[in-house]
Amino acid sequence: MNPVQEHLLQETRRYFFGRMAAGIGTAALASALNPSLLSSSAKAALPSSTLDSEAGGLLNRPHHAPKAKRVIWLFMADAPSQLDLYDYKPKLDEFFDKDLPESVRQGQRITTMTSGQSRLPVAPSVFKFARHGEQGAWISELLPNIASIVDDLCIVKTVNTEAINHDPAITYIQTGSQLPGRPSMGAWVSYGLGSPNKDLPAFVVLHSRLPSGSQSQALFSRLWGSGFLSTKHAGVALRSVGDPVLYLSNPDGVDAGTRRRMLDGLSELNTQRLQNVGDPEIASRIAQYEMAFRMQTSVPDLTDISDEPQSVLDMYGPDVKEPGTFAYNCLLARRLAERGVPFTQVFLRGWDHHGGLPGAIRQLAPAADRPSAALVQDLKQRGMLEDTLVIWGGEFGRTVYSQGTLTRDNYGRDHHPKNYTMWMTGGGIKTGQVYGETDDFSYNVVDRPVHIHDLNATILHLLGINHEQLTYRFQGRDFRLTDVHGNVIRDIIT
Repeated sequence: MNPVQEHLLQETRRYFFGRMAAGIGTAALASALNPSLLSSSAKAALPSSTLDSEAGGLLNRPHHAPKAKRVIWLFMADAPSQLDLYDYKPKLDEFFDKDLPESVRQGQRITTMTSGQSRLPVAPSVFKFARHGEQGAWISELLPNIASIVDDLCIVKTVNTEAINHDPAITYIQTGSQLPGRPSMGAWVSYGLGSPNKDLPAFVVLHSRLPSGSQSQALFSRLWGSGFLSTKHAGVALRSVGDPVLYLSNPDGVDAGTRRRMLDGLSELNTQRLQNVGDPEIASRIAQYEMAFRMQTSVPDLTDISDEPQSVLDMYGPDVKEPGTFAYNCLLARRLAERGVPFTQVFLRGWDHHGGLPGAIRQLAPAADRPSAALVQDLKQRGMLEDTLVIWGGEFGRTVYSQGTLTRDNYGRDHHPKNYTMWMTGGGIKTGQVYGETDDFSYNVVDRPVHIHDLNATILHLLGINHEQLTYRFQGRDFRLTDVHGNVIRDIIT
């Protein structure tokens, strides 16, 4: 800024009152860096919005007793086909290459990728299904390992959304809005609950390498961003090549002592600036520098899996030793859970099968199947599954009709938001059940629909958060993850 303009700004009445308010920001910073500096009477004098709980979140305690302490979301970006994995529809063989009945579609909108087709021919799955577990859940031959743990799962077949294209759909389920700019779920959890581990972020994102030949949509960092919340609540994405976090390592010629002195000097400058302008993002910046310093030790320890027993590595499969694979990231997710990280999201892309679905999904499904099942088994044998909520699923489903050319052994599927399948386990979930039902075409929900707002409300509930009470005032209104919607799905909770 021009120094003359800055001087004039500092002489305004607004700036005078801003400087008076900066004392509150400084006190809040002091309480964050060293809570013992503030007496209980001093803390009581501060607005509640400036105080952190012991874990670093807004809430001093959860709204109610939590059933889950942490979440691991295995996010299948690009939308896997429920028809070829979980939602078995044997009657579809009778409708092969027949037009989807209008009584089923009921005029529902479809994407521009198939709206120009002269026909919407029904495409039954080419994959075999079988019943598994005491519940007799139908699971595709593509997922033998997930089928082996089906009694530990709650399979929800009726998840639905209004979004019909990838970017608004994934933004919607991640942030509660189809429009960018809102905080992601992990950021809301960090804002509300903080983290018991001060050496790692409260929200960690792991991106899995695309299998060879896979097609995928882009993922934008705003999907794990903090929106209008403080940037300290944004997800930290760990990389699979080089330093897990950019610039985490000291450059050549800089040792830990030098780094510490540099951060101390920088903290003093930032504190002075905070006192002058009262911008809370400066306090966040100071806290993030400190977190980065601690992560120089904690992250290498996290990513070094050499101490894992061979029996555990064998559970996850041969890819587990290759950084960036889904198997490796599932193991890292368990290690993050052990260290108390409240929210971990593992992305696996490549499910966007508009054409050539049978061949493409045969390549991708094994990469997802074994590590997903191994993570559940690993948590269970360590006694961690009971308070760790694991979620598996994407942003919407796939159509029963074929996009493009249809043959007996080849077809594609377009986007389908009206119903799709996800599963959940651990952390207070009532397992051994299939929840909800779809019609014979896996096109409409016929029993117990679950909107994505309901799903997110339920996740927060399991963490001890009332989704209607965790809010943030921004631009004159109170925002929350579920907007003005959402009902907790109590039938799937223990």
